[in-house]
Formats: sequence, C-alpha cells, structure tokens
Amino acid sequence: MTRHAPPTDTTSIGHDVPRVDAVSKVTGQARYAGDLQVAGMLHGRIWRSDRAHARIIRINLNGADRIPGVVAILTGDDIRGVVPNYGHALKDRPPIAVDVVRFVGEPVVAVAAETLTAASDAIALIDVEFEDLPAVVTIDAALADGAPALHDTVHLKAGLYHGLGDLNLVPGNVCYHHAFARGTVDDAFAEADIIVEGEYTFPAVFQYAMEPHTTIAEWIGDSELVVRSSCQHPFLVRGELADLFGLAVNDVRVIVPFLGGGFGAKSYTKMEPITCCLAKKARRPVRIANSVDESMVTTRRHGMKAWMRTGAKADGTLLARQVRAWFDTGAYADNGPRVVATGADAAPGPYRWEAVKVDAWGVYTNTSPAGSYRAFGATHLQWAGETQIDEIGRRCGLDALQMREKNLLEAGEYVRPGGKPLDADLKGDIRKAAEALDWGSPKGPHVGRGLSVGLLAAGAQPVSTAIVRLEADGSALLLVSTTEVGQGTRTVFSQIVAEELQMPMGRIKVIGADTQNTPYDRSTGASRSTTLAGMAVLRAAREVRAQLLAIARKVTGLPDAAITLEGGAARHEGEAWDYPTLIRKHFGMVGGELIGRGEVRPEGNDDGSYAAGPVFWEVCLGGAEVEVDPATGKVHVRKAVSVADVGKALNPRLVEAQEMGGAMQGLGNALYEEMLFDATGTLVNGSLYDYHVPTIADLPDSFSSNIVENGDGPGPYGSKGVGEGALAGIAAAVATALADAGVYLDELPATPERVWRGLHRKQD
Repeated sequence: MTRHAPPTDTTSIGHDVPRVDAVSKVTGQARYAGDLQVAGMLHGRIWRSDRAHARIIRINLNGADRIPGVVAILTGDDIRGVVPNYGHALKDRPPIAVDVVRFVGEPVVAVAAETLTAASDAIALIDVEFEDLPAVVTIDAALADGAPALHDTVHLKAGLYHGLGDLNLVPGNVCYHHAFARGTVDDAFAEADIIVEGEYTFPAVFQYAMEPHTTIAEWIGDSELVVRSSCQHPFLVRGELADLFGLAVNDVRVIVPFLGGGFGAKSYTKMEPITCCLAKKARRPVRIANSVDESMVTTRRHGMKAWMRTGAKADGTLLARQVRAWFDTGAYADNGPRVVATGADAAPGPYRWEAVKVDAWGVYTNTSPAGSYRAFGATHLQWAGETQIDEIGRRCGLDALQMREKNLLEAGEYVRPGGKPLDADLKGDIRKAAEALDWGSPKGPHVGRGLSVGLLAAGAQPVSTAIVRLEADGSALLLVSTTEVGQGTRTVFSQIVAEELQMPMGRIKVIGADTQNTPYDRSTGASRSTTLAGMAVLRAAREVRAQLLAIARKVTGLPDAAITLEGGAARHEGEAWDYPTLIRKHFGMVGGELIGRGEVRPEGNDDGSYAAGPVFWEVCLGGAEVEVDPATGKVHVRKAVSVADVGKALNPRLVEAQEMGGAMQGLGNALYEEMLFDATGTLVNGSLYDYHVPTIADLPDSFSSNIVENGDGPGPYGSKGVGEGALAGIAAAVATALADAGVYLDELPATPERVWRGLHRKQD
C-alpha cells in the first residue's frame, strides 16, 4: 500500500488524515446504542418461533406475567387491526406475528421487565401452541406448482421508499420481477462459435456487524415517539414509524449514535417497530438488544440460484448473454426488490454485447428475511459471469486479461438501457490488477490466478442536505445525518469543511444523526455518503465561505481577488482578520453565527428513480492468486488485489481500510461463509461458533490496494464512493483463480469438500 504525505496547513484533501473519532473509540468514550440509558427504561426479550410456517393457536404465558419485575407482555392480539404491516419495498410484515408465523425465529411474544434476568425468566416459561402449515424453505419449493403462498401478494401495498415504480405483483411467491433486454439474443447466439452455459448457486450469508441490533423506544404521551437505534437510515425509519403508528413525521424522532458496523444489516427498519409496540404497551421506555444469534435471524444476504449462458465468436469477441436469476428474500421482502434489480444490472457484466436478456425474481420462502449486504447483486452474479468469460478465453486461446482488454466497455458507453453511461476506465483498472499479480509470470503446480471486473449501481436516490454553522469563536459545527458506521464519514466530512473554510480540522465538530436536529439525508449505504452527502457538505461550506468573503470585503474595502482565506482567517499582503474578528464586526457583538446550507437532489432529466440511475457505477474489481491442496481441497490465498476507482481519494488511508475490509468479506463469501437451513427451515449454524467468519488466520499472504484517481466522479473534488466493490471483486477473483487452477465450481463457498470434488470431476 502507498502511504500518502501528511496534510499541509492549508489542505487535508487527498492526505492520510487521522480519524476524528479515533481517540473516543479506542478509549471507550464513544457511545453506541447499547451504552445509552433512558430514565425508567425496561429491558425487552423476544420469544421466537421454532416453526417455519404455522398458525398460532394459543399462547400460554404459564405465569410469565406474574414474575416479579415483568411489566408488559406483547403478542399479536395487541396490534391486530390497530398497527398495520410495514416494509421498505412491500408492506408485508407485522411488528410481531399476528395469527401466523412465516419463519423460524419470527417474534411471537415480547416481554418488557425491570431487569434482563426477569425478562429472560419470563420468556423461558412461555409456550405457544401451533398448527403447522406447509412450508417452502427453498427457491424451487416456493416456485413449484401448487406451492403454498406466504402472502396474498396481489393485495400487498407498496412501501414508502422503494423507488422501483410499479411492482406488478401476481399471485404466488414472487415479490418482484425485474427484466431488461437489448438486441435479440436468439439471433446473437446463432452467430456464436463458443457458448458457455451453467447453473449457479450462491448461499445466504450473514453480514456480521460486531454490534448486534439495539433499539430503545420511548413514547411521550401517545403522540410523540423517540427512538434511539443502531440504524443506518434514520430518516427512512422515521418515515416508516410515522406511517405505522399514524403520527406526523415531526412527532417521531430517531437518534443514531455510533454504530459498531452495519454492512447493510442495519439498513431500513429492523427492530424498531416491535420495540415501539412493546414500549407503547408498557408505557415506559424499552430497550431490545439482539444477541448475535438473534441478529442472524433478523437479516441476512439473499441466497440465489441462477442460469447463465454466454456466447462469443471464435476470436473471443463477446456476442450475447442471457441470465435468469432467482433471489431468496425469505419470509418478508425487506429490500429484496432493490437487490433483485441491482443483481439484474450486474448480470451482464461491463462488456460490449450485441444482445442481452436478463430476468430476475425475488422469491418468498419460509426462512429468515434477507435484506441489504455490501455489494448486493454484484457479489451474487459477478463470479458466475466472470468464470464464463474466462472459459471462453480458454477455448479461444486468450488469457483472462486479454479477454477483458478485448471486450470491456469504454467510458461513455451505456451499461444498460436507459441508465447512465459508464464513468470509469475499466481497461486501465484491470491492467493495474494484473500488474499487481505479476501477470504472466510462471506459476507452480495447483496455483491459479484470477481477475474479475464488474459494476455496481451505486448511490441510491440522490437526496441529501447538510448545514454548516460557523460559530462566533471561529469553530464550526457540521449537521449532517449520514450515520458513522465505522467507514469514516465524520472524518471525510470534516476534511471537506476544513478545505472549503481553510481552517484546522480540530476546530470542526460533526455530531451524530438526530432527525430532530440534523437535516434530511436519504440513507447511509450504496456507497453514497462521500459522493452525495459529501457534496451537500461541500455546498454548505461554500455558502459559509461566500459569506466570509462578503464580510471581509466590507471590513477591508478590498475586492474578492485581493482576499484569500487561509488558516482560519481572511488575509491580504501580510494582514489577517481571523474569523472571530470578522463575525464580531458583522454582528457588532461577540455572538452570532454564519449558516450555510447545502442540498443534493435530482436535476435535469434525472428524477432520482432507479431506472434513471445510478448516481455512478462503482467498479467491482479484484485479483487473486490461490494455491489448492489436491489432497484436502483446502484453498490458500497467496495474493489478493483490489483496485479502488474512486475518482479522487479524499483520505487514502480510509479508502485502503475500506478496500481491505471489503476484500476480507469477499474472501469469506468465496471460501467460508454459508447459512445452512435444514428441511424444517431452521438455521443449523446460527452462531459464530458454527458460522465461519474470516479471522486473521485467513488473511492472504499479501494484499495490494490500488487507488485510481481520474477525477471522474460526481462527488466532491471528482470523488465517487468506495468500499463495496472490493467484496464483489475479490469474491469473483477467487472463483476465477480456482478455475485457473483446474477447479470449476458452480456453487459457493468453495469449501475444501467442494474444491476436492471439483478436482475429482476434472480428473475424471
């Protein structure tokens, strides 16, 4: 990795600036949701279903309500006909099971008590009588003729913010269908000399943020609600809670402290509705904090099965790709439709085609709900598409680099019909990855090298606002609702304000998201924070800068061209007027403040919809060198390479940290991680003892992060988001490297058993 020079006194952009929250985090001063205490707060615990699909016949409390300290017990009877369903894409989920459970782990009873021990003791006494219903725990079972439907799909209402247009629901277990085509695939395949076809399976995967979901809900009377939660999207949660409880939006306040990781697990609404319902019944504040195993049944990555075929000419020129993919969204849609749409976008890969046809479906099953997870969609399909590209190369005599140099899209070419054109130099990027792998150098036996490149539709809806307040003493307060999930947004935003106002970063404070005090930001995710919220911050800071220059003009009588801002002061030929002096002269007293507001919203023909997007195409590019033990099937990763095409790295160290984190998750998705559901829909490896998250022992021998700065992003100073692409890129690169080593897999993760069997098939 390249180290970058420290910042000068005048700029921090492009330098390795230390994190502004580092000291508070390493000393334990940073406050997370689990650290918060509210006067009179009760502790909540949940009794969860042990059935995948069943009708609730009777709930037997068995004296749970008489345990000392138990204040309230919530069941579906308390909300039936009173609290409607909720859901980001589709309003298909009650806060707590009403009449029917649809997955193992669904909340059936919630207890609020003075102590966690009392709540746990009450939960242990409760027994629920069920009448089992037919369950469908796989995609195939859910799509089979005569399969029981989990929901009355045609009567489901759309969620508030899904942004995908008309969902066109039909009876059955499909919650969304996304399709697009360009050209005529049958004609293009008829011209092909080489056709590669296969079926592929990608498993459900747990996001594993170190901090499990935690929510504290507090009602003030019956019409005001305050929620403190480990959520990534406070304004979307606020809107959904207001809709759910029939409140005005300004009567719901969502406060977000630091988050101990998210990776999409804390996107949209998760534990907030049930906590709010329990607090309403108890008439006191309630905190529900998941354990890790409870978080594992709260959300996960979608499992997927897909069929894909790719056609090319004898010289390796790509002609056509056709894809059909089915995404297992579990019992409730959550963010499933957007995952389906993003996966469909990623399916063709960033290549030049004569014809493309993609169909993707979101499918309900009686398993735990699936939602967002870093690089969703791209991770699901990139590995399959890239292995087919390499196989075509093997058949026509071109290596992986040559195939991509021959066929990759150029900047300005269109990725999908109606979307934005490509905004990256993919050929330059893939050459950097190949160079880092010593491409073309000799390899030993059982060693494979792989490259992969894909695209992720990034940015989500482009709506963000920010406010900068320059105080009378020359310090600045930044108000922005992007949540600090560990990615470093408070640091990058401080850098932007420091750059625009030419003041020390130590004089800038960024507070956490609070929907009552910080302005609207659509969400934290989809690699949008630096690009969109960052641009709002930049515009707010520039508005303050303009005010400072206007005041300096009046104070000095000098034109703008004669005044510079530097070091927290307006300067001219050796004279300086610091910001407190300017503010004092402007207001005529020691007091007052300068306020700047920045806004990002759809402009021109862009309506902010998914069809018109994305805000930018995030490059998902990786390389890997692996060694396979033919006796055991164990895979050793010798080298991992990422290429961060970021436009401009505002803080290179943070970019590299994001790349390394994404790469490790990519290795986990490729080699280790897999949520296993048995025939009853029960998660059988639902603990970190049984579920293999990569550890330091699984690190590759070497990791190379390569930052590409072409200034071609829509964010501040030409930047664009980063952090997701490494996951999809590395996962796919491991798959292509294994194929290069003779292991052809159609299912991930590449466990030793699957690798060993793959080698056997090759030998046979």
